[in-house]
Amino acid sequence: MSEDSKKNSKKKILELAYASSLGIFMVISIFICLMIGVYLDRKFQTTTNVFTLLFLFVGIFAGFRNFYVFVRRFLDNENREAREVKNLAKGPGNDRARKRSPIKKD
Repeated sequence: MSEDSKKNSKKKILELAYASSLGIFMVISIFICLMIGVYLDRKFQTTTNVFTLLFLFVGIFAGFRNFYVFVRRFLDNENREAREVKNLAKGPGNDRARKRSPIKKD
């Protein structure tokens, strides 16, 4: 195995581990916020469960925010890798802008 393939496989394993833990983080954030809301409703003896609903929505928002951050980071890494491969494929000396001759008008 080459050095690059080892780095890529290690990187893919870490991304897979983070993606698999994403669902757990989503459930935990929703559950913890829900429990905080229930606690506050019981402490202040509210009958409409205002805090429960409020913190439930906060937990859902936090869970989906984590998902969004992961997807954005993953796509940014993929785009960066694609640009690097494209730049390597150009070869040396092709990164300068080429001068074009002016268009002659009749």
